[in-house]
Amino acid sequence: MTALRTSDADRYDPQRTTTLAAAEVLYMVGETLVTLDRDLKTVRPGLAERWEVSPDGRTYTFHLRRDVSFCDGKRFTAAAVVGTVERWLNPDFAGVSKWKAGKVESIKALDDYTVEYRLKEPYSELLYQMTQFNFVIIDPEQAAALKDNFGISAFNGTGPFCFRSWKPRTETVLTRHDAYRWGPAFMENAGPAGVARFVWKIVPEAATLVAALQTGEGDLSYSVPAWAVAEVQANPKIRLLNPDLAFRTHYVGMKITRPHLADKRIREAISLAIDEGAIADAIFFGEAEAANAYFSKATLDFNPGMKLGAFRYDPVRAKALLDEAGWVAGPKGVRMKDGKPLSLNFYGFTGDANRQMAEAIQGDLRKIGIDLKVELYDATIVWGKLRTQDFDLYQMNYPYLSAGEAMNLYFLSSNMPTPNRMNWNDPDTDRLIEEGNRATSPEARYSAFAQAEAIVHEAVLWKPLVNEKLTVVSRTTLKPFKPHGISGAALYNGLDLMPAK
Repeated sequence: MTALRTSDADRYDPQRTTTLAAAEVLYMVGETLVTLDRDLKTVRPGLAERWEVSPDGRTYTFHLRRDVSFCDGKRFTAAAVVGTVERWLNPDFAGVSKWKAGKVESIKALDDYTVEYRLKEPYSELLYQMTQFNFVIIDPEQAAALKDNFGISAFNGTGPFCFRSWKPRTETVLTRHDAYRWGPAFMENAGPAGVARFVWKIVPEAATLVAALQTGEGDLSYSVPAWAVAEVQANPKIRLLNPDLAFRTHYVGMKITRPHLADKRIREAISLAIDEGAIADAIFFGEAEAANAYFSKATLDFNPGMKLGAFRYDPVRAKALLDEAGWVAGPKGVRMKDGKPLSLNFYGFTGDANRQMAEAIQGDLRKIGIDLKVELYDATIVWGKLRTQDFDLYQMNYPYLSAGEAMNLYFLSSNMPTPNRMNWNDPDTDRLIEEGNRATSPEARYSAFAQAEAIVHEAVLWKPLVNEKLTVVSRTTLKPFKPHGISGAALYNGLDLMPAK
């Protein structure tokens, strides 16, 4: 079976990558202590069959399954869990996303099948974060032996598939883990996998990828561009599949420490001037919904009581705000103040949809008198440019599981200048996010996060554009299956992939 995608991972080491391409493979070849059901809210058993949390919210005791083995036949025990986390959190290790682990005081193997995970303070999102691919349990002995080649030349995991080979920018080959029998209860198949060999094939050009699906050179993909969805749907040998939920939001961020954007009226005018509905329809062809909040209203801990009027499309109100701020019509329709034009720099990504969004935003802002200078960069350059202070607006999209995760990632002052590219530095926001993190009940967590959400939305730091749908395009040679929305990795562990015959 072959899945087509447009981009590859940097490596397949769960503690050293943040890419979707890596997540797609890692969920198939490795596993986490706990899993997330398709509602993206309910935590289920994984490698841990059960767990307890101490009353003070600081100690998690995980009781591991006793029937699990790695692809090389090695028995899975608590030593692998301890070794995985200790490697990740080692200050000398170049790991990523370490914040997801919480403030760890210690991790111990109480016996071969019991792990004690002790925190310095409560972390209300820990179990949710543990479902994500950065928490995939590795073979620590293999990682120590391979060093920088771990996740490049080999990966020994406990998942339904075994890592066989990787040709960067070409393909990643997986084979069935024949001993596998311990799939999550919410999957239709507990194991072994229904596919003997699975290939992730890179097809960089979207049009070529679409053609390959149409002709049967690939079996499935969720890299099909929005413009092609109706075309492939018309093929009787192709079906479209969607998860119950999947969260990915496109937005325009505003760097509030730049001279013009320090004025909230300018930020709100920008937000009101951009037609998010037109972007959803014209660029995503109905494969996204217009957004009016920083994250989906279906996420865990979303605050439905927020005032979101600043995120609708209202160019008349946008012009009035610019008038109020003292910006008057000048030469060639660009607003002026104190002899200077209202001109802003915008950094974004190359690619058809990103370019089209940038052009639409540029056109909308021009209508209210803002001159937007657009600079688009490819993946080898853009992340470095986004670490600078040289831009006013920037283009971004991101996957998430909860409102709390989004708040921790983007709005803490400690995350300036990236990923808090807005330079939002607010003690109340920091305090409330920390309160939400330390909460020991769902009610307390929601209360803190909801207040923080209201603050950052009131400040108008982003213009939400669209919530993108996750659509799997599958040939009818596969049985219908229910995709998963976690981290955007729709095939999840691949257990439910079955040939139609």
